[in-house]
Amino acid sequence: MRTVRGMVGRRSGGSLTDLRRANRHEALTTLRLNGPLTQAEISRATGLSHASVSNIVRELTSQGLARTSEVHRNGRKVAEVSLEPSTGLVGGIDFGNRHIRAAVADFTHTVRGEAYVTLAYGHEAAVSVSEAARVFRELLANAGAHISDVQVLAVGVPGPTNRDSGRTLSSAILPGWAGFNVTAAFEEALGVRTTVDNDANLGALAEGLWGVGRGFSDFAYVKVSTGIGAGLVLNGQLYRGVAGSAGEIGHTTIEEDGPLCRCGNRGCLEVFAASPALLELLRRSYPDDFTVTDLLRLSEEGDVGCRRVLTDAGRHIGVALANLCNLLSPQLIIVGGELAGAGEVLLSAIRESIARRTMALPAHAPKITTGAFSERAGVLGALALALQEGDSVAPYGARDQLVSTDRASAHQISLAG
Repeated sequence: MRTVRGMVGRRSGGSLTDLRRANRHEALTTLRLNGPLTQAEISRATGLSHASVSNIVRELTSQGLARTSEVHRNGRKVAEVSLEPSTGLVGGIDFGNRHIRAAVADFTHTVRGEAYVTLAYGHEAAVSVSEAARVFRELLANAGAHISDVQVLAVGVPGPTNRDSGRTLSSAILPGWAGFNVTAAFEEALGVRTTVDNDANLGALAEGLWGVGRGFSDFAYVKVSTGIGAGLVLNGQLYRGVAGSAGEIGHTTIEEDGPLCRCGNRGCLEVFAASPALLELLRRSYPDDFTVTDLLRLSEEGDVGCRRVLTDAGRHIGVALANLCNLLSPQLIIVGGELAGAGEVLLSAIRESIARRTMALPAHAPKITTGAFSERAGVLGALALALQEGDSVAPYGARDQLVSTDRASAHQISLAG
């Protein structure tokens, strides 16, 4: 049975018209958050009766807001309800240490365009926002859409953020972004309602909605890259903490008197297991321009030095994750980020370290696996956040420039792979 996100609650008060409007809104919201669903799944997610759902679907279909189609699931035909692509667009932008990744999707959970652009190391915030806005406008133009068709834009950055103010909380991985108001900058550049979040949180959203975290209520997504951070899903909800800094597992102390970390403390996980630390260890024996790509390639080819640093990194990460397991008891730990490309070399060391340091409850030991989306997790998570933040469904087909609903001609890519 498919797990569907929704809110089931009693609806009371108001007139019959108000109740019908509320039921319709809840069905629309459920479709926007989950993508195509059967009527039975809509009923379970909303708590509405099958008859009410049937009436709502009939109304939405007649108004051009939704459509039904026959698909095969588990060897049998079922009728799925989905919103029409013309009911709205959302955007996602993910910033990394050296890149921008942007995407635009419609309310059927289909990516209508995606782009990747490299940036100079240490890029400044204002210049980067301008470049990202240019890339995003190009994506929309290529999709036959306009900026006014976008309901919400979500932006991911590699560090803690205050979602209420829209500002970054520290220099994070991007020194030129300390205290920068991401939300205001993009709303001024594009004129679109914007929200911001940590990239590890966005990875958790992507994996929970479309990836290997789907169907799990309690899991952690751990991004291992230039920095190390975790997105925590507890009881089906993303947990950000009071200050928005929950999941900063990269600053777990591994060695009290260890090397100095960029955060000002000593011996943090990042100084032992993030990609810059691994490259520094290898610099004495490998070329000066040695990269993470080189590290992963040589590890796959069996290079003992590369495999050793990845194994050591996995053991350190496992120490931090063992503490997380003892505190939160997740069902699943998803490893993402560029170093997840090391596969079992990294994962086996993580598993071994966790097993040695957690309470002996084999039946409840978390599954440790890599994510489904690799480096796309951040931007897909931004799309997931934008879908959550959207608050209306209305066709924009009256515009002169129509977004094509032809699935073949729109160069669409399924989010779920």
